[in-house]
Amino acid sequence: MAVFGLGRKDKDGADDDAPRGLQFDPLQAARLLPWLVALLLVLGVWCLVAGGLRLRDETRQHSLEFARDDAVVSVRRVLNEQRQRFGTQLASRELAAALATGDREAAAAALKQGWSDVARAAVWPADLEELYANLPRAGFGTVAVIEDALSSGKTSTRIVQAQGQHRLALAAPVKGATPMVAYVELPLTRLESGVESPALPGGTYLALRQGQRSVIERGELALGNAAEAMAARVPDSDLRISAAAPDMAATPFALDGIPALALGVILLVLAGILWLRVRPRLLALGGAGVVEAGPTLADLQQELPAAEPAPKVKVREHDRPERAARVPVVIDHRIFRAYDIRGVIGHSLDAGVAELIGQAIGSVMAEQGLEAIVVGRDGRLSGPDLAQGLIRGLRKAGRNVIDIGMVPTPVVYFGTYHLRTGCGVAITGSHNPPDYNGFKIVIGGETLAGEAIKDLHARIAEDRLLQAEVEGTLDERDIGEDYVQRIAGDIQIGQPLKVVVDAGNGAAGILGPRVLEAIGADVTPLFCDVDGNFPNHHPDPGDPHNLEALVQMVQRLDADLGIAFDGDGDRLGVVSKSGKAIFPDRLLMLFAADVLERNPGAVIVYDVKCTGRLPVQILRHGGSPLMWKTGHSLIKAKMRETDAALAGEMSGHFFFAERWFGFDDGIYAAARLLEILDVRGEAPEAVFEALPDGVSTAEIKVELPDDGDPHEFVERLRLMAGFEGARITTLDGVRVDWPDGWGLVRASNTTPVLVMRFDAETTSGMARIQQAFRDKLLQLEPNLRLPF
Repeated sequence: MAVFGLGRKDKDGADDDAPRGLQFDPLQAARLLPWLVALLLVLGVWCLVAGGLRLRDETRQHSLEFARDDAVVSVRRVLNEQRQRFGTQLASRELAAALATGDREAAAAALKQGWSDVARAAVWPADLEELYANLPRAGFGTVAVIEDALSSGKTSTRIVQAQGQHRLALAAPVKGATPMVAYVELPLTRLESGVESPALPGGTYLALRQGQRSVIERGELALGNAAEAMAARVPDSDLRISAAAPDMAATPFALDGIPALALGVILLVLAGILWLRVRPRLLALGGAGVVEAGPTLADLQQELPAAEPAPKVKVREHDRPERAARVPVVIDHRIFRAYDIRGVIGHSLDAGVAELIGQAIGSVMAEQGLEAIVVGRDGRLSGPDLAQGLIRGLRKAGRNVIDIGMVPTPVVYFGTYHLRTGCGVAITGSHNPPDYNGFKIVIGGETLAGEAIKDLHARIAEDRLLQAEVEGTLDERDIGEDYVQRIAGDIQIGQPLKVVVDAGNGAAGILGPRVLEAIGADVTPLFCDVDGNFPNHHPDPGDPHNLEALVQMVQRLDADLGIAFDGDGDRLGVVSKSGKAIFPDRLLMLFAADVLERNPGAVIVYDVKCTGRLPVQILRHGGSPLMWKTGHSLIKAKMRETDAALAGEMSGHFFFAERWFGFDDGIYAAARLLEILDVRGEAPEAVFEALPDGVSTAEIKVELPDDGDPHEFVERLRLMAGFEGARITTLDGVRVDWPDGWGLVRASNTTPVLVMRFDAETTSGMARIQQAFRDKLLQLEPNLRLPF
């Protein structure tokens, strides 16, 4: 191949001051020129075609933006007109007269008078007891718009579901003999006209949305999932117009349409100049024979010594684990619980059982075409042996195992996303005593629960276990720093909140403080050295006795708050500066208010043990509260079913689907809490004190005499005669609600105990509710030891 150089030619035609090989060969250049011209032609045509398509897409998007903005203006105009008309009706003499006499039917008739569009009108007392008593029939949307009107003191609007169709609801507080609230519902005809009137470009999408729900949609519905990127809020409402267009055509160097077209023209012109002007000159110059070609690449290669072959590297396969002799064991079906596997080491659980469980999990994965799985364990002394057994079983089934070592359970869940396996097993006893251990299992992105857990036992009992021809691989990874950086990359606080972290010698003792320090907190660790004997206190922040050392340290250091984790880090406990435990259902009020600011109308799931004040708070912040069964896997399944943005349990599990992955994570929840406290700009103590509160108990755990079955006991309680003047819910256990409080009895799915909780507005109400339960419980079991 020729190279380029400059030189003065001697009488023989050679350059006397240029070294050989640094000369220019015009004939060689002329031979290469067609390739360069062809490349320029291809690039030029690509730029022209892609630029034309891009310009078309840009024009379509601009037209869509105009249509969206027109829809926003139209919807806003309709809302303002309806508010004005509602204000006129509220100022009528007929309504004032009806309110003065307390005649609600006449007041409703006055609201409709002369307003033919009204589909429903009503007036209720401002305490809303009547509405809440009729939920869900009264409608969560109706309650939400009324709560917003009462809290803001002005007219509130919201689209609600009524009689199988969407309607525009308006509510406003009014004065009468007692404080009242007026409410009307209107058809969406005029709003629909505002959304459908703008001209919509072909192949695009436009929708009127409230929260996560599309109320009115136009165009290509398949584009709906991407419509939030172009959403525009309708001022003075929680409505927005969302829009989406197909992805724009790709162009070279990500240029816009016009620049891409210009570049295409330039490249084509350049190709023409090279071919028509430069190439003839090179051919003419080459024909004169004025320069001598230098050595070719082949010539240079022949002059170089032959390279020695690279030494062969022997790739070692993973050592096959030795098959340890194992005494046959009988699998106790009772360890396969509602939402995980949990047993006592040396009695119902050992490495042999773990191996069978691993092989059963691997068999399920194989049926679903899943190859890799993450395995991690907490700090319990039995963890390493169980991990070895579990991994042996998984590899027997041909699954490739990624062992991430000793980590909190949330890091195992994180690993299933970060390492893109979709499968994981956390070996953990959670908050149970040291001799307990177990498995929390994720397969294909879903946490196993209920029948899926029982199916693992059935596979083992029926010997339906896969024995793969080729054993799976084993890889060891440390993803702790990835977890820390993922959270710190999303959350940073401005003020260095002073925090004491009590990990109870559990697995969160290492990463918990690291995460909070990485987001900007001033952290003092307490019992953060991992010790499976839990020498300082039991790792269960749900028991106030386990928070005593944390309270003392917070007060001694004058810290802003204390953070407590359970044994595997998926639960969060909090104590305030004054030493008061902030119950998880009150923390969930804070989390819900924060999430709903960015996701109006979102579903918030909470378990049956949470306070009755929680759904009221969710409604007041524009959310949709949903009570569900206790249990981390059951809650996660319900979140997927309802597309919930947030969930929480009284036990301290918090599940963020907004900005996180939807699994329960006490460490991440602590980081979100510090973020909220930082944004509020108030002292954390003041933020906690502002949350609605009453008289409530922590979880009360009661053992049945003679090793009685808690599930059977709760079923007998359910079949008893009802509690007088109360509403009974049997979604999970027996929950009894009175107007001023409630009580709950359910069977724990992790330990053989009854779990109880009571909540009331006053101390006297608490005593009455507890006595009602005491009478019923002792009627069923006279020897039951009740701490109330």
